Amino acid sequence: MLFRNTILLFSLFLSACTTTTQPAETEIGYLAKSDIDTVADIHLRVIDQHLKELAFKLYRRNPSHCDGGTPGIDACVKSLFDRRHHPKLLSINSIKNIKLSLSGDFSGDRVARFVGGLRSMIHNAYSNKTEFFFFDELDPQKLYNSARNIEIAVWRLSNVRDKKGQPLLLSNSMDTGVANLSFERLFGKLVSTQDTMAKIIAESSRRRIKNIIQRLATAVFLPI
Repeated sequence: MLFRNTILLFSLFLSACTTTTQPAETEIGYLAKSDIDTVADIHLRVIDQHLKELAFKLYRRNPSHCDGGTPGIDACVKSLFDRRHHPKLLSINSIKNIKLSLSGDFSGDRVARFVGGLRSMIHNAYSNKTEFFFFDELDPQKLYNSARNIEIAVWRLSNVRDKKGQPLLLSNSMDTGVANLSFERLFGKLVSTQDTMAKIIAESSRRRIKNIIQRLATAVFLPI
């Protein structure tokens, strides 16, 4: 009972964090959902909200990767989250997209590849579902692995350089001598959300998560 109440309180907290208005669910839809299903729905909406914010921030720091430059950022983000507009993001493995976005040989839209790869990878951890019901199952290990993959992607984003020693994508900065760590905080939210969901699923299903420790400098992306 305590765990059930904790889940309900946590779901209410997350729903307060997102400003996206969701269509009213039917009574049948409510009856077909468990508390865990509702929490998973909310987590996924929060994840997508964070990823949209990340896309905006990366395009603002790297406007040359947006078709139309700074004035076209809104359209670029909207297109990025419309699966019909980015078939290449669907035809390439999500991890490959993240790697490609930070490859010195790549000359395309690094922001679309990086954020699109992250989104695809995270959605893979949720079995590529957009809504959950009683008979849907989630794997806590995949959710845990996705959190570690976000950490690896963040490290590479901050440390990979071109031949001139410049970042392939600008993120955190030290402009005017003051550290701008807004990207770091946003990535922290993504990692925390995935780790929390992994723990919830593990406890509710009585499944164990295998903790994996790697050095970020040499870490490899984990399978989802």
